[in-house]
Parts: sequence; C-alpha cells; structure tokens
Amino acid sequence: MGRKTREQEGLVGNRLEAFRTAANLTRAELAEMVGVNYQTIGYIERFEYSPSLALAFKLADALGTTVDELFFFEGGKP
Repeated sequence: MGRKTREQEGLVGNRLEAFRTAANLTRAELAEMVGVNYQTIGYIERFEYSPSLALAFKLADALGTTVDELFFFEGGKP
C-alpha cells in the first residue's frame, strides 16, 4: 500500500498564501493579527496543518474574506 493522497486523508485545502500576499502581509504580520506563531501560518499554507474553526474565522476576518472563500475540503468543490 502506498501513501494516502491528501484527498484520502481528508485534508483541508486553502488559499491562505494568495490572500495573504494580496493583502501585502508577511506570515509574521498575519500571525500577530490572529494570535499565532508565524510558523503556524507556514504550516497552514503548505497544507501541513488544518486550523481550528476559530482560527479559520480569525484568518478570514483578518484577510477581509469568508471562511468558505479561504478554505475548502480536498476533493470537494473549491
């Protein structure tokens, strides 16, 4: 058996990096706005970590968008 795909693992995809760069924010600046370590932003952007619902809402609010625009379930509708 090979490794599971991201879809099989049920990971959450995101457009965090695109929204962050469009807002002209560094990872550190966004992290400070939402109260997490800058490394957490990197993990989310690289699909290595799925944020809690509360953090997802904080990120969407900080970037002036909605959770459903920022995050999506892999294999579902983007």
